[in-house]
Amino acid sequence: MCAPPPPGADGDPIAALLAERHRPTASPFGPADEIGMLNLATAQAAERVMGQVDAGRVFDLATDYFIGMPSFTAGGDPPFQIWMSATPSGGVNDDAMGLGEAQNRIVSRSGDSILMYTHTGTHVDALNHIGYDGTVWNGFTEAEHLGARHWRVAGADRHPPIVARGVMIDVAGLHGVAMLPDSHAIGPDDLRHALARQGTQLRAGDVVLVRTGRMSVWPDPEAYIPDEPGLDVAGAEFLARSGAMLIGADNIGLERHPSGDPESWQPVHTYLLAEAGIPIMELADLEELAGEGVHEFAFVGACLKIRGATGSPIRPIALPLRER
Repeated sequence: MCAPPPPGADGDPIAALLAERHRPTASPFGPADEIGMLNLATAQAAERVMGQVDAGRVFDLATDYFIGMPSFTAGGDPPFQIWMSATPSGGVNDDAMGLGEAQNRIVSRSGDSILMYTHTGTHVDALNHIGYDGTVWNGFTEAEHLGARHWRVAGADRHPPIVARGVMIDVAGLHGVAMLPDSHAIGPDDLRHALARQGTQLRAGDVVLVRTGRMSVWPDPEAYIPDEPGLDVAGAEFLARSGAMLIGADNIGLERHPSGDPESWQPVHTYLLAEAGIPIMELADLEELAGEGVHEFAFVGACLKIRGATGSPIRPIALPLRER
């Protein structure tokens, strides 16, 4: 048996303090745990942060969805598509439900359908998204826990709604640029200096969002996607060991690309998801928060309950905290 890791400020374990390189971590929250550090999304934490909000301002951190939007298609996953499945004139002409022309004109119905990779737009990566050699967080294996259509464990449907303290770390602002240079690796020094510049402290149970400025060129796919700046492994470890329960950024893949690691093209994803038990949020629009100088807020968001899904769209909002 492993000894439990040292606790955070409220006595909660920090999974990253148990992490071993390139090995999925056994959860300190128990052998059945499927959500890792999201166990810190408690009613007490929500009550604490919501008691401090300035409800007069709401920041929407989500992108919109549209044909041609920047998305990850390099692995063969589908781009976002939408099409009409019902139209007013089509209802009259086809009369698919056998209602007759009069009723189809009175009920002039439109409907639509979408097709998308679950990691499109502002979304969360669940802990079953990436692991090591067929094993994900908490030792769940592909051989035992993957069904014909989806994982049976650790999917986005298991995530609780999140109401927690949020922190935006403005690394682009630290460097005085609208957007960090291509492939800039965000490590501990960038994060420490940005936090000091903002006068912000990290606490266990935080939702931590890192601004690279990449959203300043959204939605131009040629400017937004290639050679993105982002976290390196040391930067991810710094945030994970602070007790973050969700880590996100405004770029398409959270981490810098190319990775700079000869062994792995996604070392930050494997570390956070499989070793630290921390879900990831990507494509968060942080430009308005940065423009207003808002670095601490109540974060509110929830995944779609898609059973077993490796990721899910999320509509996150930020409510600034009242000045003390």
